[in-house]
Amino acid sequence: MNAAPIRDDGAPHAVVIGSGFGGLATAVRLGAKGYRVTLLEKLDAPGGRAYTFRQDGFTFDAGPTILTAPHLFNELWDLCGRKFEDDIDLRAVDPFYRIRFDDGSVFEAHSDKDKTRAEIAKFAPEDVAGFERFLNASEAIFDAAYTQLAEEPFHELSTLVKAAPDMVRLGGIRSVYAKVSDYFSNEKLRIAFSFHPLFIGGDPFAATSYYCLISHLERVWGVHYAIGGTGALVRGLVSLIEGQGNELRYNCEVDEILTHQGRATGVRLAGGEKIECDLVVSNAEIAWTYSKLLRNTPRRVWTDRKLARADYSMSLFVWYFGTRRQYTDCYHHTIVLGPRYRGLLKDIFRKKVLADDFSLYLHRPTANDPSLAPEGCDSFYVLSPVPHLDSGTDWKAMAAPYKERIAERLEETVLPGLRQEIVSERVMTPLDFQDRLLSTKGAAFGLEPKLLQSAWFRPHNISADVKGLYLTGASTHPGAGVPSVLSSAAVVDKLLPVASEWRASVRA
Repeated sequence: MNAAPIRDDGAPHAVVIGSGFGGLATAVRLGAKGYRVTLLEKLDAPGGRAYTFRQDGFTFDAGPTILTAPHLFNELWDLCGRKFEDDIDLRAVDPFYRIRFDDGSVFEAHSDKDKTRAEIAKFAPEDVAGFERFLNASEAIFDAAYTQLAEEPFHELSTLVKAAPDMVRLGGIRSVYAKVSDYFSNEKLRIAFSFHPLFIGGDPFAATSYYCLISHLERVWGVHYAIGGTGALVRGLVSLIEGQGNELRYNCEVDEILTHQGRATGVRLAGGEKIECDLVVSNAEIAWTYSKLLRNTPRRVWTDRKLARADYSMSLFVWYFGTRRQYTDCYHHTIVLGPRYRGLLKDIFRKKVLADDFSLYLHRPTANDPSLAPEGCDSFYVLSPVPHLDSGTDWKAMAAPYKERIAERLEETVLPGLRQEIVSERVMTPLDFQDRLLSTKGAAFGLEPKLLQSAWFRPHNISADVKGLYLTGASTHPGAGVPSVLSSAAVVDKLLPVASEWRASVRA
């Protein structure tokens, strides 16, 4: 659709930094409340981590590909008086994903409970009863942690105090792996039901067991794929913002958030241009926001020292490739596990060393959407969790040999003869997360989602250091992952009045 004329109606002006899902969703919500919005993006197109690469006739989604909680997108379209299904063709994927263990055995995660029970029985019939109990526990955690808290602002200590009894009662102080181990005795099943925190940058052996809610979330709302790729969702959100008469500007890196007497007053771009505004929303990574964009502003809470002491998520090595043939036996979402689980995760998160072995997530969107590749071809990406840049790995030297090791592993497991079939490729390393996406230490998901870096302990959606500054995205509450990032925009929405009441609220 053609963009409407840019608004200039005297409404309070909000600048949103970054066009990831958090920034896009927040811009839509602000526009629906009557604010005039300018969204600034460093890259040449929207999406942030959900950017789209196009080359040689192939389309590669750079980032998130597993979509749950579609109602969160529906809400944004509803706010604009439009129907989500008119713009986006969203289709369920079932089974959700296929897990291939190192010995070649395969577990499929289904929405149908009977099919999942049958999968469990293949590995350990005695664990089927544990699965029933796990589903009940996952639902209880979902009700307490997601339904009640995901869109609840956590900047006041009283919110944490109210949530603490449920956290203790539901075992939230334990890890995901420990919780799962209460219900499954088989190690492969413990892996199959505990790996989910890796989707949001967390270590299953350290992330709070509250993330067991993901199993229930998948069953309630399913796992989905957007025809046209994740980029179709990004383009849809852009059309909502433009339809509100608001502005998106690309190739506009923000160099500094400007403040006066402790309040955000605008931004200065890397080229020197200043943009004045009434409030700022940063969808940039939290440590970058505070240590770089507010480098000249005194900070009492999120100081450079505190940010340096924080724990950051792992990074990712991502290889995008297109093949001249189709691999029809390869599923849409496939997890190819290596020989180690606990040891590999310890190397990545605690020791921060690049191990010789790895586990992989392989995405083949052309299994359901042939439009993303030339006729008769396949589009893929494979990602390997790796330590962030504190590992000291020289990725300029290591990228090529590491890619070759991954190619060899894929050839011997799920993609035979792969290397001779590749006709297009590109890679992304932790250096790209640092330099292209401005992520501290090249961490792919911002702060690690540990217990003491979650909820009240995570950077709040309303800045504790600068008035008129709001925060959205993976590094703030409630965390990483598309549902959480969209929920962070809903939290900011709750914190702000309608535009007509903004100035009165500031004076108060």
